[in-house]
Amino acid sequence: MGLVVGSASSSLSSVGTVSITEPDGSSVATILAGETWEVSARPDGLILASPGGRVLAPLDAMTLTPASAVMPVRVNGKAYRGKIDILRDRTGLTVVNRLGIESYLLGVVSAEMGRRNQSEQAALRAQAVVSRTYAFRNLRKWGSQGFDLYATVSDQAYGGIRAETPEGQEAVRATRGRVLTYRGNVIEAFYFSTCGGRTADGYEVFRGASRPYLRSGSDLSPGGVAYCSISPRYRWKEEWTGERLRSVLGRHLPGSDGRPKGTIDRVADIRVTQRSGSGRVDQLAVVTNGPVVRVEGQSNVRQVLRTSTDDLLRSTAFTLVAVGAGSNVTHLVAEGRGAGHGVGLCQWGAVGRSRAGQSAEQILAAYYPGTSLERRY
Repeated sequence: MGLVVGSASSSLSSVGTVSITEPDGSSVATILAGETWEVSARPDGLILASPGGRVLAPLDAMTLTPASAVMPVRVNGKAYRGKIDILRDRTGLTVVNRLGIESYLLGVVSAEMGRRNQSEQAALRAQAVVSRTYAFRNLRKWGSQGFDLYATVSDQAYGGIRAETPEGQEAVRATRGRVLTYRGNVIEAFYFSTCGGRTADGYEVFRGASRPYLRSGSDLSPGGVAYCSISPRYRWKEEWTGERLRSVLGRHLPGSDGRPKGTIDRVADIRVTQRSGSGRVDQLAVVTNGPVVRVEGQSNVRQVLRTSTDDLLRSTAFTLVAVGAGSNVTHLVAEGRGAGHGVGLCQWGAVGRSRAGQSAEQILAAYYPGTSLERRY
């Protein structure tokens, strides 16, 4: 698990004793209980500094092993199960958490789903299966960097021991070794926050993700209410003044209109010109000082129309109203639904389905139709 990549330094500590060794097992030093050491990257290697100021000779790599599993290693103040490897990379250092998949999932399920109550346990179990499936499918994804997965939403949110909850731990234990398969193969288990009432086809968002089990579908209850309507991101509104819109587009709009990056004097028009089968925005047309710029693909649309806090737009399920369109846009309003790419499991939808009495198996079948639940160990 890639905890830190390209950092200049990291702090290392524990409430117990931690041994530091080189890759061949040679002893380097011991971190005593309560001590905080610092590891930093220099051109000649990794430098360890003790609390007393003692500096150890440069190393290419090192491994930290706690004396007891109940007194884990802390990296930058956060505790992690298993061992910690520290590697020199091109721009600094990489910190890797080495642990088994089941231990890893303990720090993923509640980091992804938050604390849930007993009526929502089926949603946690569904998430545990999906996260395990994702991990299986993506082993060695970042092997060239020395680890399998990032500990962020680039792969899956992983918070270590701090993120664990009793409910999440139970969900991992109850589904141990179980993954989703299609015709015997582990599936591509995409998931996201909130669908807004309809999921998206895989190919709408991810190149090559045209899969029978990644199909757009309604996520409404028999009463016609979206299962994810309980999400705080179910409905949203984003607005840009003319000045803010010019600033955002200047930084993120592809520069195919010949202007210098970052400079837009006027936005004459911005409109939706294409939608996907699930109703999401697939193409924007932006008119500035030059020719029309087409923003193609849902990921690019979210990148270009960033929020006032410079975050990605919550989703591409939105309508757009531009004041002054045709001459000079002075105000832009996007009203939308949902959050995330829309492919696969809707996390808030899973919570809603769980509250409605559905089992983990029913939830998984709803979001990945045609798949099988298989125990791999």
